[in-house]
Amino acid sequence: MKVTVERSTLLKSLGHVHRVVERRNTIPILSNLLLRGSEDGLKLKATDLDIEVVETVPADVIEPGATTVPAHTLYDIVRKLPDGSQVSLETTGETGQMLLRSGRSRFTLQTLPESDFPDITAGEMAHRFVLPAGELKRLIDKTQFAISTEETRYYLNGIYLHAIDVDGRPVLRAVATDGHRLARVDTPAPQGSLGMPGVIVPRKAVSEIQKLLEDGESEVQVELSATKIRVATAEVVLTSKLIDGTFPDYQRVIPSGNDKLLTVDRGDFAASVDRVSTISSERGRAVKLSMADGRMTLSVTNPDSGSATEEIEVDYDAGPLDIGFNARYLMDIAAQLDGDTALLKLADPGSPTVIQDREGASALYVLMPMRV
Repeated sequence: MKVTVERSTLLKSLGHVHRVVERRNTIPILSNLLLRGSEDGLKLKATDLDIEVVETVPADVIEPGATTVPAHTLYDIVRKLPDGSQVSLETTGETGQMLLRSGRSRFTLQTLPESDFPDITAGEMAHRFVLPAGELKRLIDKTQFAISTEETRYYLNGIYLHAIDVDGRPVLRAVATDGHRLARVDTPAPQGSLGMPGVIVPRKAVSEIQKLLEDGESEVQVELSATKIRVATAEVVLTSKLIDGTFPDYQRVIPSGNDKLLTVDRGDFAASVDRVSTISSERGRAVKLSMADGRMTLSVTNPDSGSATEEIEVDYDAGPLDIGFNARYLMDIAAQLDGDTALLKLADPGSPTVIQDREGASALYVLMPMRV
């Protein structure tokens, strides 16, 4: 194989694919990237056996061929080369090594045979649809923070993606929960998504898809089977295994009878929570909200460091109510809201609260209270 490629093009592509490769591997080939030079350009492929990323970049291919090289080493070399330089990659059959040349720099990298490189993409994808990259990014951005990191409840370690009918209107819905908070976001269902199985996309795949969707204007093709998801942009194809488990019935934890409505300026509310939580302990992080007659008093008491209170104006005309929340969770949710206001639907100090931009918004959040 002998190819020449522009450094910035190669670096951008390596930035996408090398992240999939784990730093520590018991199987040597999984530390490597597969490079294949052909008439289409230079194809880069990485996998950790759960996720596979393939990207093709324009390159001057003098001799077609393929090899595998250490992913993180190659990325670090290309990252340190000067801007605007050309990178030449060449393998020779005798040494089993790859020579990388750029300007006056020379690097020789150990290779492993491409025949050893695993392929996880085999299999038929039964469902296929296209949607704007911006919409898929929004579904991920607004739910990702609520993914559970608790390994024992592995079926919560991802985003539950499914098609559902809402008041006669088909929507594609993303849901994530860690048991303390829940995020649910809808977008109009693209053609081809109806009838798709409900799938749980794992946390690492969610994170990689999010990074691939830098251009919100383009379209993304999504393909699904019962065990895999494939997301393809114009340049990159990511295939991932799905979490083999059953997502809980999230509809049961979304309260419908919360009749105490409170509207508050989102920015003021988030800033006030942030200020008073400075006093809270790392472990507790509890902030108490006291509502009465058009005002909210936020208070934190920490036996070790003192106390803090702050009062803000709100639109609230139900009876007095005291309720406690984890301050960080409140700020996480406030950061996801798009509008200038936040609508809190409350019931009582022991029941979950619903938070939205406004009534009927496509994004809805549920937060469990804390004892304070």
